[in-house]
Amino acid sequence: MKLVHGLSLSAVLLLASCNSGDVQKQNAPSATSEFTLNYDKFTLDNGLEVILHVDKSDPIVAFTTVIHAGSNREKQGRTGFAHFFEHMAFNDSENVPRGWNRKAIPDWGGQRNGGTWSDGTIYFEVVPKDAFDKILWIDSDRLGYMLNTVTTAALEREKQVVKNEKRQRVDNVPYGYTQEIIRKALYPEGHPYSWTVIGALPDLQAATLEDLKEFYNRVYGAGNATLAIVGDIDIAETKRKVEQWFGEIRRGPDVQPLPPMPVSLSQSKLLYFEDNFAKLPELRITLAGVEAYHEDEQALNVLAQILAGSKNSVLHKQVVEQEKLAPGVGSFNNAMELAGEFVFRVRANAGVDLDEIKAAFEAALLRFEQDGVDAKDLQRIKAEQETSLYANISTVLGKANQMASDNEFAGDPAYALKSAKLLDAVTADDVMAAYMKYIKGKPSIITSFVPKGQAGLSVENSILASVWIEEVKADVASEEVSQGAEAAYTKTPSKHDRSEPPFGDLPLVKMPAIWDASLTNGVRVLGIENSETPLVSFDITLDGDGWLDPGEKQGVARLLVRLMNEGTATKTAAELEQAIGLLGSSIRVNASSEEISVSVTALAKNFEATLALVNELLSEPRWEQADFDRVKSAALTAIRGRDASPNAIAARSFSKLIYGDVHPLDLAQGGSIETVTAIELADLQRVYKTLLGAQMRIHIAGDVAQQRAVRAFSGTAAIFTPIDHPATDYKIPGQSNAGKVFFIDIPGSKQSLITIGKLVLANTDADANKLDFTNEKLGGGISGDLAQTLRIEKGYTYGAVSFVTNGKVPQPFRALTSVRANATKASLQIMRDMIANYGTEFTEADVVMTRQKLVKENTRAFESLRAKLGILRTLSKYGKSKRYVEDDQQELVSMPLAEFKRIAAQYLIEAEMIYLVVGDKATQFAPVNEFAGGGVIELDIYGNVVE
Repeated sequence: MKLVHGLSLSAVLLLASCNSGDVQKQNAPSATSEFTLNYDKFTLDNGLEVILHVDKSDPIVAFTTVIHAGSNREKQGRTGFAHFFEHMAFNDSENVPRGWNRKAIPDWGGQRNGGTWSDGTIYFEVVPKDAFDKILWIDSDRLGYMLNTVTTAALEREKQVVKNEKRQRVDNVPYGYTQEIIRKALYPEGHPYSWTVIGALPDLQAATLEDLKEFYNRVYGAGNATLAIVGDIDIAETKRKVEQWFGEIRRGPDVQPLPPMPVSLSQSKLLYFEDNFAKLPELRITLAGVEAYHEDEQALNVLAQILAGSKNSVLHKQVVEQEKLAPGVGSFNNAMELAGEFVFRVRANAGVDLDEIKAAFEAALLRFEQDGVDAKDLQRIKAEQETSLYANISTVLGKANQMASDNEFAGDPAYALKSAKLLDAVTADDVMAAYMKYIKGKPSIITSFVPKGQAGLSVENSILASVWIEEVKADVASEEVSQGAEAAYTKTPSKHDRSEPPFGDLPLVKMPAIWDASLTNGVRVLGIENSETPLVSFDITLDGDGWLDPGEKQGVARLLVRLMNEGTATKTAAELEQAIGLLGSSIRVNASSEEISVSVTALAKNFEATLALVNELLSEPRWEQADFDRVKSAALTAIRGRDASPNAIAARSFSKLIYGDVHPLDLAQGGSIETVTAIELADLQRVYKTLLGAQMRIHIAGDVAQQRAVRAFSGTAAIFTPIDHPATDYKIPGQSNAGKVFFIDIPGSKQSLITIGKLVLANTDADANKLDFTNEKLGGGISGDLAQTLRIEKGYTYGAVSFVTNGKVPQPFRALTSVRANATKASLQIMRDMIANYGTEFTEADVVMTRQKLVKENTRAFESLRAKLGILRTLSKYGKSKRYVEDDQQELVSMPLAEFKRIAAQYLIEAEMIYLVVGDKATQFAPVNEFAGGGVIELDIYGNVVE
């Protein structure tokens, strides 16, 4: 489940959206009136409001339930209950077998999750249409028939899961306590926003069954919810089935809307906190804003973008370019149901005094008062909104989430269209008026998060903020939990048969039609035409990245990518960004482990104009020393930030154990402080000349026909002329670390990050697909054995997965999890045993489940433009056929049990696994050493052996 700290509804929906669908176009000139959302809306007798939308583009259906109850409905002293109840709702219900919410839906080829924010709770699924009745069964049982099944044992188990989630998302990350400190300072005691969504862990630990039932009975019920169903459905049939499955659910209490509760500050509050994980100082300035749907909300949204949302903004120019204090700045308007916040944020360069940042902010805002709103910036923001609007509701899940939430909170399933019109109507005068009313001279909450021992970097006169920090102890009996026995209860009577319904007809899965064209210089273009939305996405991919780096100057390719995003020979970074934004487009040069690519999204009508900017970016880099110095400084700051992340430390160090410290795949492709410091502008120019000889591949999906695309890309193909450069032969070192256990100390860590793995094979290997198939049961998400044991059964972790990464050279298998610190040794033992016994315990039933899960997942494989591009990239990179998804599917269906066992025995050999633990040495080194038989090896955060 997703926990969303202090975000507005719109931000929550952006986090939840994924997959594709249709948008109904109309003949109209403006962005905000160019399409409409057609839907059926009806209300059941119990008050449940239902939204239906037909989208037959793929054989899938999305279901979203929104409850008008978030952390703002909690009581002081009983915080965190909305999020905790969301967790509990996925466990058991009266008519659905235990654990099926989490395990069965992925096994049916579906996707499921939930989220809680300050104002509401959301549950959602996307499934193949044959599981339509099954989701109606599960969702209705979760909403109406789960409370009787909750036991004390289940309650205590889920407490541990939520505590692990807090450790993973808050306690064990840099700047994790920011929201807690700001909320306590901004909102008066007792205000529904004065605590965080996850709440106080002492409140959670003290929660009883009676507390949980009281919360449910106070805010949950059909009358306080909206259900949206979007996809390949029949309206009449769906209405009948919704009435059958949801019609008997209790209406619930009459939950009255809470009135706006805006806050005001009489004076500014200055607070600081020494962060155990942070390597860089961060300043946030938070002002009181407005609640959602307020008449000034859209003006404040635009103001945030004007002040810090581009390289042309006054804050970027002052803080980043002129004073060179930070690699970037940001601001956002967060309008929630009861109140709002307007936030400025900057993560400074290492060692920067945050008083300098504060002074730079003040100077920039003074300049804004003098210069006013840039007309082109306002035009750019409105143009970008058009693309964003299409993208946000271009998928079945995106539409279901948006329509359900807008109905529940705004009373209008299509409010997204109204919101777009409101933003489109904002004028420069509106923006300035909002600035004068809410920002200029107003008191604020000023928070300084600084690295441990560097309190002197905080803003002058700041007071130390108080934060409750959990102490994780060894051998705590209350933390050793299990699912326990199922509850004893009398089932709620029903006039319908509420047993599991059968699957519907199995949907046919076929790959979309792919067109193929050859251009000059051997450039291959692969495309999928799709007119569901007036959008197009494409990428231009070049072989390279880490393979281009000279060893002593590792990070050159990544630095080149940064510079290519910073303008062209004739356009500064701000000018290029503005030109892209005025088209409503996005262009980004990216680097992966084996490639450099330019990723683009645009309105189809602006395809050629956007491509012209891409061609300019590729052919005419901006070789200015000042720009190079700025991106180099940003890269060094990013490296220091990376060194603060336990996840990044674990990933980099594990790769080093596999590939050594000179191979391009050692995951230090961004370089180190030493190597990046040594890089000069001339090094980037040399690498760029090499890149000009790289082989180019182009992939495009969207509302652009083949003939039009080929004509446009002809000029792009002429930019790079492939040259057969003698490739450096990077040898993968012998795997001398098999069976060894390594430990990296992160003092005070509340969790241990465990990575177990070994080198296996490349994507081009004949066994690559079979290894992926075989691994699915072990670590394929929440339904995998690792997650079911470590999270569902033991409560040790928030999640556990295993996978093999993709690449043309041999890649590692990895099993990953983050467990509470005092469960480190037990988790290592469980994972070791599961891997050791995996192949021998694989059964025919496991084969059937794996086939069903992976085959049905393909119904969702082609929905979004991003997914379609992924298919094309895989096809071109690995030389696969245009029907390769169907070929892979046939390979899976034909794979017998004996072959699953062979693959596990050949590649998942426990004795060859490398074990890496990143955690608190003071409490966990000794238990890990016991697990290692006394032979644990300590590494520093860079993966070097500690002598």
